[in-house]
Amino acid sequence: MRHSAFQIFKQALRGHAGWKPIWRSPDPKPHYDYIIVGGGGHGLATAYYLAKKYQGVNIAVLEKNWLGCGNVARNTTIIRSNYLLDGNEPFYEHSMKLWEGLEQELNYNAMISQRGIINLFHTDPQRDASVRRGNAMCLNGADAVLLSQEELRKKCPFLNFDNARFPILGGLWQPRAGTARHDAVAWGYARGADQHGVDIIQNCEVTGFLISGGICTGVETTRGQIRAKKIGVAVAGSSSRVMAKAGMRLPIESHVLQAFVSEGLKPIIPGVITFGAGHFYVSQSNKGGLVFGGDIDGYNTYAQRGNLPVVEDVCEGGVALMPMIGRARLLRMWGGCVDMSMDGSPIIDKTHIEGLYFNGGWCYGGFKATPASGVAFAHLLATNTPHGTAKAYRFDRFSRGFLIDEKGVGAQPNLH
Repeated sequence: MRHSAFQIFKQALRGHAGWKPIWRSPDPKPHYDYIIVGGGGHGLATAYYLAKKYQGVNIAVLEKNWLGCGNVARNTTIIRSNYLLDGNEPFYEHSMKLWEGLEQELNYNAMISQRGIINLFHTDPQRDASVRRGNAMCLNGADAVLLSQEELRKKCPFLNFDNARFPILGGLWQPRAGTARHDAVAWGYARGADQHGVDIIQNCEVTGFLISGGICTGVETTRGQIRAKKIGVAVAGSSSRVMAKAGMRLPIESHVLQAFVSEGLKPIIPGVITFGAGHFYVSQSNKGGLVFGGDIDGYNTYAQRGNLPVVEDVCEGGVALMPMIGRARLLRMWGGCVDMSMDGSPIIDKTHIEGLYFNGGWCYGGFKATPASGVAFAHLLATNTPHGTAKAYRFDRFSRGFLIDEKGVGAQPNLH
């Protein structure tokens, strides 16, 4: 339900004490048809689509803390589908189409802003790689425009085009890409799932799995045993720790990925811009802050804090790309714990344990994948078969040699 300006003003006069929760806080039942472990974007989206399409099923989402405490609210809010490889591009384009209708789907303002993304290139081989990627995008129904240096100068005159080491020759532009309000996405899916009867249970950490004879029949939690016919795990950077409780060792590593926001500035950045000579990406929030990030920290961790060398590296990349931001003051920074798979692409698959399913290894691509991940994981849980756009995201691709090797950076072209 959308609130009128009068309702919002009335609540402000009452000290905002009259707002009602937009989802219930039920106690866990002893048994469900499906349990989704993880109350982030992917877990909530899975529960929503599962409940909506397969009505009458009994579903619980178990979150060890509160909704939105993890990566769904610890990212740089970018949504895009500018991938190269066949295993990724159809999936992310499916997600992009879902993003475009998400606010109408959920009747919730997720502040989706399709201002576009531009991947810069600095050499002739990078330009050729951008042409190839743009063609792959178009073949999969996405939009892609190759910008010459002159066209790019009109859009982004503030870039350092004449950098002696990395002159900017042009860029690959996806006009439909952009940003979305990350925590609002979680709240919208939570409310939608709740309205379809899903029990969202916060402060309920999974401490073990009930497995007997190769079949998983439930979970041990800090609020007691909860049984289910099927259990899906979508816990982002905690994947290794949680799945280890089921005796599984995953082909992923957990790293912290830092993000930053500057003080509020007048509008200058037209959309999302990524540096082709270093891992740096930036957009501007509705409040005027520059939101930017870069590489993961180079060590394994489950923490949500980073270190100063990466801060320095990211800021160096930003200043090399657009020197003007050197005068902006950094307002705050944060970290998200991300799963880095061995080929930079995710896993949505059933495990060797009957009744136990896994969704993870999203690397840099987790937030933008939220809607399609939910649809695909819900389809897998309900039908035991992979969704058409997620057939490549299997565990056994590593042993079969069918890697989807985009290095976790969304097909960012290498500098030659």
